[in-house]
Amino acid sequence: MSNPLEDNRLDAEGSPYLRQHADNPVDWQPWDDDALAAAEREDRPIFLSIGYSSCHWCHVMAEESFSDPAVAETLNEHFVPIKVDREERPDVDRIYQTLAQLLGQQGGWPLSVWLTPDRRPFYVGTYFPREPQGGRPGFEQLLEDLNETWENDRETVEERAEQWADAVAGRLEGTPDSPSEITDSPDGQLLETAAQSAVRQADREHGGFGRGGPKFPQPGRLHLLLGADARLDGASGDAGSDVDLDGIAGSELKESGDADVDAETYRTVLTETLDAMVSGGLYDHVGGGFHRYATDRSWTVPHFEKMLYDNAEIPRALVEGYRATGNERYARVARETFEFLDRELGHPDGAFYSTLDARSEGEEGTFYVWTPEAVRDAVDDETTAWLALERYGITEDGNFEDGRTVLTISAELEELAATSGLDEAEIDDRLERARKQLFAARGERPRPARDEKILAGWNGLAISALAEGSLALDAELADRAVDALAFVREHLWDAEAGLLKRRYADGDVRIDGYLEDYAFLARGAFDCYQATGDPDHLAFALDLAREIEARFFDEGAGTLYFTEAGETDLLARPQEVTDRSTPSSAGVAVDVLLSLSAFVPHDRFDSVARSVLSTHHDAIAADPLQHASLALAADHAGSGASELTIAADAVPQSWRERIGRTFLPSRILARRPPTDGGLDAWLETLNIESAPPIFADRATKDGEPTVYACREFTCSRPLTDVEEALAWFDAGA
Repeated sequence: MSNPLEDNRLDAEGSPYLRQHADNPVDWQPWDDDALAAAEREDRPIFLSIGYSSCHWCHVMAEESFSDPAVAETLNEHFVPIKVDREERPDVDRIYQTLAQLLGQQGGWPLSVWLTPDRRPFYVGTYFPREPQGGRPGFEQLLEDLNETWENDRETVEERAEQWADAVAGRLEGTPDSPSEITDSPDGQLLETAAQSAVRQADREHGGFGRGGPKFPQPGRLHLLLGADARLDGASGDAGSDVDLDGIAGSELKESGDADVDAETYRTVLTETLDAMVSGGLYDHVGGGFHRYATDRSWTVPHFEKMLYDNAEIPRALVEGYRATGNERYARVARETFEFLDRELGHPDGAFYSTLDARSEGEEGTFYVWTPEAVRDAVDDETTAWLALERYGITEDGNFEDGRTVLTISAELEELAATSGLDEAEIDDRLERARKQLFAARGERPRPARDEKILAGWNGLAISALAEGSLALDAELADRAVDALAFVREHLWDAEAGLLKRRYADGDVRIDGYLEDYAFLARGAFDCYQATGDPDHLAFALDLAREIEARFFDEGAGTLYFTEAGETDLLARPQEVTDRSTPSSAGVAVDVLLSLSAFVPHDRFDSVARSVLSTHHDAIAADPLQHASLALAADHAGSGASELTIAADAVPQSWRERIGRTFLPSRILARRPPTDGGLDAWLETLNIESAPPIFADRATKDGEPTVYACREFTCSRPLTDVEEALAWFDAGA
């Protein structure tokens, strides 16, 4: 093997991001045993650069510094340069992002970290310009300064590295709370406290959270508002109001001062945020799909990259918002986003690619922005072009760079009707024609690059969103969800070993899955079962749940770790209990374990879930908004799921549509055969010996499709009218 310090080895990697740097004069290495061993053998510090393919400032730093022969010479001579794709190795990223946060830095990408040869950090930052600017040191000078310090003041570097490594390990591995310190609290307190915190942080003028920019989607906070709204509005009933929560929701919550917050306030903050997201520049009004975040308070100018996880989690929140409010705009945007997923990120064999770049032709946003002249050239009718200009706020001055405009909804149909003299139906038709013509014209532009690796966990998020969309919007979306699930099972799942791999890229499969891969995919498989009634999807979800318990749960610590136990090249074994750009993997795992516990004749899944919630009780109670997924899971554990078990050969279409349009907190839609005799084959498929309570003795009544509504071991009588079943939840059992 060639000395890994002598050449750039990234051309052999499957990651598109790493391959982007294969032609740099920097002798980049992947994060692997060869590179790490070389650092220790040569006693050189490591320069670790973490990014991803659609990251704008990653591109800038590459063009300014990593393509510069002088900078490369300094890096190659004094350091072991290692590149990491944070989408492939979120464990490595989590370690060093935690350090940045501990030091009071904002974090983000590119993340630049200097490590001792044994991987302890001693300097960290994000983007560094080639030359000093804006208070940031120049990158080449920084390299020279750090090398000089390493050579002449090694003792100081080692002391700092030891302190920082201990701090990171302490934060990530943390001492769990003692269960004996946990006390009970009234049902709903944790959820409502989190929702009240969301209300306090809401921007009531522009929507979203925080009084400035940037603005991030934060779907977890929207789900908190939806849950609190349902509780106070009575939609979730009172079935669990006297249930002992076993310490899940804490009594040590801070006084919020918002005891008078009512359901209407929660719903108003929810709709203000959803309205801002679907009307502003975060949403692509021509081609569908959402950009990563808005750079300003008013949601006007986005950071233009498009991520699979955003375009899964945001439409899922829109579907729930549609269920709760009936707002057809949410349904329409969700549908358009699903169309975008299929068209722009869909693999021909079913799965979904990871990202679209923010840039084309070397500039961010070029593909998406417009001038009045470009609109008039694309739209074949003068009146229709005028309507498009007014609708989307496209002006000569623009709201972006160089007189170009990011499209936003700047005029509603009634305003355009009053100005134009046309009726709203005709305006709507003309605008749709204009959108199609703009889309066609935009298709002639150079397209943003696409990162075509397939990640198990992110596909799980998309599968889940599509499955829920199939219940609420269009039954055919279930087919798309099932296709994606089948691809992941075929290419990334080893059923015999119970092993899920994380990444597929052009036939290359690598990296053992993390907790997020198992948890997100388990939720997707379970949601496919709910949408289709196919027990094979439920069986796969149960298989993944068993692996979550076996691979990631530490009984002694009472927690779920992000990585499996065993030898590791990391400083610490991280946990992921807070929501970030994706939901907390621990929160999703706990929630799906609680749901799946209803389908097994044992209590292990339930015990694991409640153990994790108890362990992290104090952290959730102290800051439930940052722990949104775990707070929602705690509410699920305390209040119970909204269970609907349907015994039938086929669920009546009217039932499916009615249930699909109804918002039910922690809903479980369980399909089973109409007779107990037909259930035996299902149990064999599910690899369980006896019928769990959700299936047992719940056959059809008088040969008709029959539904059983339950919450917290309290059930309705067998019903043949779905309206009666849904009313049972409202009536409080």
